[in-house]
Amino acid sequence: MQLALSFSTLLASIIVLLSVADNGAQAAPLAKRGKSITLPLKRIHQARGDVHPQILLQQHINRSQRRIARMKGVAPPSKRELEENLTKRMFIPAGGRPGKQQKRFNRLGMPAAAQAAVAEEDDDEEPELASLTKNKGLKAAAKKKGKGKGNANANAGNGNATGAGTGAAASATGLTLANTPTTANSLGLDIEANDVGYIATVQIGSANTDFKILMDSGSADFWVGSETCVSEAGGDCGNHQFLGPNTSSSFADTNKQFEVTYGTGHVSGDIVTDDVSIAGLALKGHTFGVANTESVDFSDNSVPFDGLMGLAQSTLSNQGVPTPVEALASAGLIDDAITSFKISRLSDNKNDGEITFGALDDTKFDSSTLVTFDNVATSGATAGFWEGAMDAVTADGQDLGLTGRSAILDTGTTLIVAPPADAAAVHAAIPGAQSDGNGGFVIPCDTTTSVALSFGGASFAINPKDLIFAAADNTGTNCVSGISSGQIVDDTTWLVGDVFLKNAYFSTDVTKNTISLAQLV
Repeated sequence: MQLALSFSTLLASIIVLLSVADNGAQAAPLAKRGKSITLPLKRIHQARGDVHPQILLQQHINRSQRRIARMKGVAPPSKRELEENLTKRMFIPAGGRPGKQQKRFNRLGMPAAAQAAVAEEDDDEEPELASLTKNKGLKAAAKKKGKGKGNANANAGNGNATGAGTGAAASATGLTLANTPTTANSLGLDIEANDVGYIATVQIGSANTDFKILMDSGSADFWVGSETCVSEAGGDCGNHQFLGPNTSSSFADTNKQFEVTYGTGHVSGDIVTDDVSIAGLALKGHTFGVANTESVDFSDNSVPFDGLMGLAQSTLSNQGVPTPVEALASAGLIDDAITSFKISRLSDNKNDGEITFGALDDTKFDSSTLVTFDNVATSGATAGFWEGAMDAVTADGQDLGLTGRSAILDTGTTLIVAPPADAAAVHAAIPGAQSDGNGGFVIPCDTTTSVALSFGGASFAINPKDLIFAAADNTGTNCVSGISSGQIVDDTTWLVGDVFLKNAYFSTDVTKNTISLAQLV
């Protein structure tokens, strides 16, 4: 017989997916080294202990599919398709293992509250892996803006001394604070529960106010909330920092509008100019956006960031302006429009994630393993994303014969999403792996299989611990795989997020239109 998730559990699962804890201090920027800078990021993540992993997985897959559709410039899955994907997982067989379901909720037969929750989850037709797959969409009930924010900002720059999530700050805020960076011009990356998103603190406006900014290599617009921001859910935009003429005397509105849609969530507002400081490098009168309207994915009080910085190429910008890294290079503040990522994982207890502008930080990787290869997203809808030719996919050294593939490398995506046949081939090489029938896979929690992706003639292995997305049931032996299937464009394009990127140093160069990877040290 099948075991149905209770309505209360189901509703709680969906609602919890929409909430995250906000907090965490950010280290102050260190002095710049040469003409490069490094910002500390804090990794954000959602508390998911009472969310059924199958519901969580499907939400990630849905966001991934919307994100890759946006990246490829094709029609995203319909709202009905996404809803059907989610409802397929609402009944779980005894023991918690997903499989062929006989009974489903349908749209008309679902309780009203559950319908509303599913509708909210899938309301965005367009693309990411919100950080929850693309990380960009974290939801909850909004509070009055400004309350409590002063303390968070006052503490920014003071909290990086705690180590690896064992300190009081980690338990109190839901964020594991980053260590103090080991090199100059570095800012640490705080970890929010499950390696989902990455946040740096930058200063904006005449008062040099701290803003927590989500760093995203899969988009190209920089924005923060405006002083007049309104949530589409009603009310204001929550407990965040906001920008406008009342808080910054250097603020100027161009009276031009912008709108950005992500895998989860969207914003719209005005294009403005104001002073921005990134690790002490001052961009005077930089052009970016303030959001007058935010979906709940951004406006919710428990969303732990105040805005988003897209670090793909400006050819993708909806605002039509240079990205911050391009502006830094144009101003001569850094030598090259290079952005480099060192992404850490919670379980390592290192908390040493960083983002560097203008160079690669050679203290973070083995220079003998560095490979640089062309960005193949050079024309059409994908131009401006960071997409590399993928030479091979192996499992424990066995070549799986997947040739002619390419991968979009995206720090804003949590999972790896491969075309269905490719995802099946990978899991066929993992002993004990099984399809769940809905685009995901269940693998042994103690798998030791090493899946590796090759770029530029070099192979980069995924640590088996990164293949484990969540427990699939309460047995302790079955886990949800971090590699899922989804075909939006073709049979050859992968969307490769943090499941892989935690295993390599990742750098992009706008001027040369190249991507670099190296083994971490």
